[in-house]
Amino acid sequence: MIPRYSRPEMVAIWSPETRFRIWFEIEAHACDAQAALGVIPKENAEAVWRAKDVPFDVARIDEIEAVTKHDVIAFLTHLAEIIGNDEARFVHQGMTSSDVLDTTLNIQLVRAADLLLKGLDRVLAALKARAYEHKDTIRIGRSHGIHAEPTTMGLTFARFYAEMKRNRERLENARKEVATGAISGAVGTFANIDPRVEEHVCKMLGLTPEPISTQVIPRDRHAMFFATLGVIASSIENVAIEIRHMQRTEVLEAEEYFSPGQKGSSAMPHKRNPVLTENLTGLARLVRMAVVPALENVALWHERDISHSSVERMIGPDTTITLDFALHRLAGVVEKLVVYPENMLKNLNKFKGLVMSQRVLLALTQAGVSREDAYRLVQRNAMKVWEKGADFKSELLADPEVTAALSPAEIEEKFDLGYHTRHVDTIFARVFGE
Repeated sequence: MIPRYSRPEMVAIWSPETRFRIWFEIEAHACDAQAALGVIPKENAEAVWRAKDVPFDVARIDEIEAVTKHDVIAFLTHLAEIIGNDEARFVHQGMTSSDVLDTTLNIQLVRAADLLLKGLDRVLAALKARAYEHKDTIRIGRSHGIHAEPTTMGLTFARFYAEMKRNRERLENARKEVATGAISGAVGTFANIDPRVEEHVCKMLGLTPEPISTQVIPRDRHAMFFATLGVIASSIENVAIEIRHMQRTEVLEAEEYFSPGQKGSSAMPHKRNPVLTENLTGLARLVRMAVVPALENVALWHERDISHSSVERMIGPDTTITLDFALHRLAGVVEKLVVYPENMLKNLNKFKGLVMSQRVLLALTQAGVSREDAYRLVQRNAMKVWEKGADFKSELLADPEVTAALSPAEIEEKFDLGYHTRHVDTIFARVFGE
């Protein structure tokens, strides 16, 4: 990804230096296990660790690969240049390139998941804080973009919190699923390497041995991982879309923080645009873009092909770097979001009580009016509000068929906003467990 949408911590996971360092650790731990089993001399295994603190020369490895056309062989050649050809002659004993490449990819994905979990934690903390801050801040709920019934801003934040909490659980599961390693040799039969080598390498690197690999780790694991990232990206967009709607001039119930000196438009000095949340919508598309290729990587020829390799070299860094950036951008937006409770009430009252129609409908049915007649009576008066700007309560009080069933006091009571917020504490207890 371009630096504009990258955070250094995540970028470092995918750097050539990090990749080669992981390759080295896999090879060195494998040599230790081979030596412990008596397969290779102990002194050769110990010699490999002489490269532990030596920076690998990325340019030199690239130079060798330009000749060998094989990245792992290029790395092994460079390692031999560091520790000596004789000392390095047992490195990679019984292994195949995919043992190194696949195990490394999974280590990188696990590390990336750990950073993404931290980003989700920041988002969750921001959503929870704003939910409690605005637990009782009344706003209109909308369906199809149209005024429905009253809700609270706190419930909006709580809803997003619950969704992100589910995403955190999904990512924890995806992390666990992809945290496997394979050191099983050509076609995965362990013909030339003892399974105990794999067990040792995985233990040292915090992985679980793949129960059965071919020459590659099964890609259904990776498909699940990237699909999970896609779901998280969609949830980010879900929050972003709500904020973008609230910042529309005609709504203006909330807006992104507009910092001193910030400019909204090169042409119109008055503009304050939801640029961060629009950006998040775009970034979410990029993350989801990786999901279908990851799913298509599951089907490989026989015990191995490399059709998945070029895909993963791109979607591994691109999706994790992008999602990491997006999570922290979203957290910042929520933390600084400017909320306008007065505008929320103004919008709620824009149609003069119209949003209380269901309460009147139910009251009429409870008073003995058939549902069909009750709906007709309420809708008849509601349409006057839509079409003529009338006051809904006044129209109901002036309708003899309505007042024949409900007293003025009973009609008045149906316009109490508190009725719609009386279960907010119950919902919060369900979401936050408090």
